[in-house]
This record gives sequence, C-alpha cells and structure tokens, in this order.
Amino acid sequence: MSSRLSILLITLVVLVVVAGVVLRPYFNEIVAKGPTKVIFQAAAMATPATPEKPMRKTESTLFEPHEFDWPQWRGSDRTNVSKETGLLPDWPKEGPPLVWQIDFVGEGYSTPTVAGGRIFLMGNRGQSECVLALSEADGGLVWEAAVGPIRSGGGNYGGPRCSPTVDGDSVYALGLNGDLLSLEITTGRERWRKDLAKDFGGSIGNWGYSESPLIDGDKIVCTPGGKNATLLALDKKNGSVIWKCQVGGNTGGEAAGYASMIGVEVNGAREYVQFLSGGVVGVDGNGKYLWRYNNPSCGTANCSTPLFYDGAVFAASNYGTGGGLARISVADDKVTANEVYFTKHMKNHHGGMVLVDGHIYGADDTLLTCLEWKTGNVKWAERKAGKGSIAAADGRLYFRNEGGPMLLVEANPEKYVEHGRFEQPQKSTWAAWPYPVIANGKLYLRDQQFLFCYDVKKK
Repeated sequence: MSSRLSILLITLVVLVVVAGVVLRPYFNEIVAKGPTKVIFQAAAMATPATPEKPMRKTESTLFEPHEFDWPQWRGSDRTNVSKETGLLPDWPKEGPPLVWQIDFVGEGYSTPTVAGGRIFLMGNRGQSECVLALSEADGGLVWEAAVGPIRSGGGNYGGPRCSPTVDGDSVYALGLNGDLLSLEITTGRERWRKDLAKDFGGSIGNWGYSESPLIDGDKIVCTPGGKNATLLALDKKNGSVIWKCQVGGNTGGEAAGYASMIGVEVNGAREYVQFLSGGVVGVDGNGKYLWRYNNPSCGTANCSTPLFYDGAVFAASNYGTGGGLARISVADDKVTANEVYFTKHMKNHHGGMVLVDGHIYGADDTLLTCLEWKTGNVKWAERKAGKGSIAAADGRLYFRNEGGPMLLVEANPEKYVEHGRFEQPQKSTWAAWPYPVIANGKLYLRDQQFLFCYDVKKK
C-alpha cells in the first residue's frame, strides 16, 4: 500500500512540474500586469470593446489650431522645448491649479499630443489597443479608434508607447505590435493601415514598437527594423511605399530600437537621424544610408530621441553607457560622424534630454544633470530631482520624477534652482514614464489610466 501511495505522489509531483513549465509564461504575464484579465490571440482587426469604466463625453465642439499646440512627439520640432512664454515662473506649494482629470484612458505609456482643440493619446481599453481623441477644453471623449487587439504584453510593460502625430486633417499612430494607421482627425475613421512586422519584415525587441512616426512633407517616416526596410518612408495620404533603407546588411538587418526619428538639415541637405538597436544612423531624404555612430548604444534599450544642433548629434543611453556628441561632416561626397567627446555623465534611460542655450539637461540615471553642449563638461548634477523625463518652456525645465513628483527647475547652467514641485492627486502603481507636455498654457501629465491637466499660464 505504501509503494502505491509513493508512486501516486511521484506522479502527482511530475504532473505539477510539467503544468508549471507549460503555464509559466502565462502566469508571468498575469503577475507582471497585475489583476487584469488574460489576453488571448485575436485577429489583426478589432473594434473597441466596452471598457470596464467608460469615459465621459465632451461637451465642447471647439476644433481649431492654437499657436502653441504640441502636435507630435516632443513638440512641433521634436526638441521638447516649447516656444510659449508667459508661464508661471514659480508654483505655489500645492502646485498649479488642476483644471480637469480623466481616470480611464487605459493602460499604456503614450505621451499625449495636443492640436486643434484636441488631445490625442493611446491606451489599452477593453480588448483593444486604441487611439483616443479628447477635448482640450474639458478632457471629455470625442472619439476612440481601435488599432488592433491586445496581443503583446510589451515585455511585462503593457500598453502602447506611441504619441499620435497630427498633420493637417489626419492623425497617425503606431501600435505596440507594428500596426501603423492613418485616421481622420475629426471622426477617427480609418484611412489606411500597414503592419510594419508583416508587410515589411520588421524586427523589434521584447518591449515592442515604441516609435512615434515622423511626418515630413508628403512622407511618413518610421522604423520597422530588419533587413528589408530598417527605415521606411510611406506616402502619408495612402500609405504607398516611397523608399526603403536597409541598415545592417542582408544577414538579418538591424533591429529597431525604442527611439523616435528626427529630421534635420546638414549642409543644406535633408537627413533623418534615428537611434537603432546598434547605434545612431543617418540617411538622406531619399532613404540612402549615410553614416552611423555606435558609442552611445547600450545594446539593450536605446530609447531617448537624439539631439541635433549646429551640425552635430548627441545621443545617450543607460545600462552604464552614457552619451556622446558626433559632428556630421561631408568630404568628397562621403558623410561621416566624427566623435567630439563621450561622457559617462549622461546615462539617460528613456526620459529624454533637452538643449537650452547651449546646454543639455536630462537625467543621468538618478541625477538631473546639466552638460555643456560643446565640451560635455558637467555644470551641475542634482540627486534630489531623481530619475525622470524632461521638457522645457519659458526659461524653466519641467521635470517629472518617475516616482511621482513634478518639478519646476530653472534652466540655469550655473546652479540647480527649484521653483516648485507637487504630487498628482492620484497615481497608478507603475512608474510614470510619459513625458510632461506643455501646450497653450496647460501642463499635461499621463500616468497609465490617469490624465491630468494643469493651468500653468501666468495671470
């Protein structure tokens, strides 16, 4: 009897071990995402399911451009520096006035964009990955459009990362899995779509597509990664291919990183600069590969958008790496990137950097740091600001600590001067990685399902 019992117990243990191995990936995803429903594979198209908590509708019909709109990732020129003035130079102890708060925009890390009286962002809602259009006046829902079904956990950081790009009467958005859409700005009606992974053999890392597509003239430029179309330009009106650029040869190509592209002028010629998985590259306006600069790449997650000024590019990553400045030179019809300096004092993870009056400001891991652009010399580094994301406007740095506090800091290369900080009234259980956005006298902060609008205009 005891031998039978032993055999039964051994069999039971083996079954438990086998079940654990088979179900482990699903268990890990459920634990990492928290108490949410299990997500199953679905078809490539979807309609928005009813979310657990519906959003309130807007009462505003206002739809018109404003002078200080923020129509794409990092603002109108992708520098993350607003040209708006007349903003509060100091915040009261409790922070600037909260105008409105929305609680159910969904799971994700999409930084909002603001244009034409609307706010655009992305989030997982119900069973779908969605683009949302909200009213700038009251935060109410204008429309939502499905990008596709939720079919990726984003490396245990679920939800889309893309900031929708507004251009004319269209909105462009990229989902976590590579679904690229053009939507009608007033209704959210789909005009065209592409799949960067399936249509162009795209290659991306564990955390999914994180790019915010760039509109440049008649083109939408983005980064599928891989050997067929590492970088890609499509006709923004219909999605037809204009050019493909291969980077990394025919042995598999170079994977996309998690950064977003910028368009720059080098010696009077248009170039696109992107931070891929292996380094920073430049291609010309027709998609011809020109140069690369590898030293800023950490080999794990290159996330922050490069800075460009006066013919030079600065890029940085974390994981102990740092950042470097390379000057783009043209000689005998050959374009090269020549390193000017490299510094370990800008290990910028994903919070980005800004260039203000010849100085770089950004988080060097957990130190808000100021570097001189030309030399890389450290002007100051402040630990009490911590690790976070950054924007700038009207002589101030808007620094969002990923743990919660929002700081207003003087853009002063001589010393760290704080002009206020506050905590948002509610917070998710995740790190606050979306960037602060300053548009038309308002400050927007997104934290997973929460979106806050603050009045930062000087009265």
